[in-house]
Amino acid sequence: MRAAPTGAGKYLLEFESEEELREEHRTSLSHGGLRLISGEKPALFSKVEVTLRGPLGAEIVVTGTVVAPLPDGVALAIEGNADGILEALLATPPAEPEPAEKDGSNWDRLRGLSRTEKLLLAPKADRTERLVLVQDNDPQVLYSLLKNPRITLDEVVRIAKSAYLTYQTAELILKTTQWAANLDVRVALVHNAKTPPVFALRILPTLPESEVKLIARGAATSMALKQAALKRLQGGG
Repeated sequence: MRAAPTGAGKYLLEFESEEELREEHRTSLSHGGLRLISGEKPALFSKVEVTLRGPLGAEIVVTGTVVAPLPDGVALAIEGNADGILEALLATPPAEPEPAEKDGSNWDRLRGLSRTEKLLLAPKADRTERLVLVQDNDPQVLYSLLKNPRITLDEVVRIAKSAYLTYQTAELILKTTQWAANLDVRVALVHNAKTPPVFALRILPTLPESEVKLIARGAATSMALKQAALKRLQGGG
């Protein structure tokens, strides 16, 4: 088990066997902790985002705070339900078909479905079908796509950016731990004018300073959000 950095404050931690994963759960995860074994050691009390990959390929994203140095890495205090994380990582990911070439006939077929047909298809659509449905202008279709167990983070980001985002859809994204823990998802939501201000204000304190500065300089979707960003930069919380 070793973590590899994937970006600023982001890591991928892979478990090679079920035994290794269960041992980490017994010694660390069940107590709200995680050992981040890596040659690159993030600063004490800094926030990091870790993509955990189970022995069968299932993934879940968790957010953690560095609480102690270790000889070969650091110890994290993580957010989320430990048993839920273990269960998710031991799951077998659904088989994902290879995306087919986007031909006109398939595109037209999916775009031509009735609203009812799209709503029935969305929760079970394969990747090719989701690539079309994620661009739909029906908010309920986008919401139904989030119920698809095979939906990817990239697709969630696209929904978070959609001009057809609704309160219900934004709320579901933020209530889903592995999506809300992803910085790209949160940034997409905070910059979407359709995201309810109450959600944008909740996201703001979780963003890096560079994003807060961008919002304060005029990228805010509401005056309340801009004022909150300015207050944070001025040290007011």
